[in-house]
Amino acid sequence: MPNKDFAELKDQGKLNVLSTPYSNGILYLGMNVTKPPFDNLKVRQAVAYAVPYQKIMDAVLFGLGKPMFGAPADYKTEVAWPQPHKYNTDIAKAKQLLAEAGYPDGLDTTLSFDLGFGTVNEPLCVLVQESLAQIGIKCTINKIPGATWRSELNKKVMPLYTNAFGGWLDYPEYFFYWCYHGRNSVFNTMSYQSKEMDGFIEGAVTAAAEGDKASYDKDVVSFIDLAYAEIPRIPLFQPYLNVAMQKNVSGYQYWFHRRLDYRSLVKG
Repeated sequence: MPNKDFAELKDQGKLNVLSTPYSNGILYLGMNVTKPPFDNLKVRQAVAYAVPYQKIMDAVLFGLGKPMFGAPADYKTEVAWPQPHKYNTDIAKAKQLLAEAGYPDGLDTTLSFDLGFGTVNEPLCVLVQESLAQIGIKCTINKIPGATWRSELNKKVMPLYTNAFGGWLDYPEYFFYWCYHGRNSVFNTMSYQSKEMDGFIEGAVTAAAEGDKASYDKDVVSFIDLAYAEIPRIPLFQPYLNVAMQKNVSGYQYWFHRRLDYRSLVKG
């Protein structure tokens, strides 16, 4: 059901509603970093400052999501994923960065989303469209049917899009290998390439296998910091898996694959 319905069910109190963050998962804005305008770091930063984060949390998610934005300036990166970046909505700063990037009069682009998850994606994209318009970025919204979304995403021609990804193994390096490593052609939908990033990810994988905690911690912090410095994708929030049940039902368990396992359920 839409988040709005779950929020209302929680308020009514007639059912038990449980909300569990997607393990190792985020919903994000991705940008194709191989072509103008998003090959320009300052354009990507401008978008990151223009996103209406709190409006999305309130009007789209109804509070049922974990923010991945607005970390304080003195926030120290943790050996964990997901975790928030330091961007917050700042339209003036976004305009300044866009002008510094060589687009003082703005630009036109297309913002795509998966219609199969339209209850979240469509209002989210409308809010992003409205906010980007304030800094001169005019977005045409492209609604792609869920049946063809993955194939269109993997063509890597969409300049700007929203998508969700969750790593089934709950380790930072697992997520980053699939989503940021230069040799991965599947979920690195931004076509992001960085030998430095690849080195940090591979270092963390090796350190984990060898039990070298100091090296592992250093590499994890390094690849998260680099991802947020170069910002090829902008994490928005960690989605929640919401479930509702009558009060005489118990035994519900969250699974990484986010499918319901009936074996543990009890009614009594």
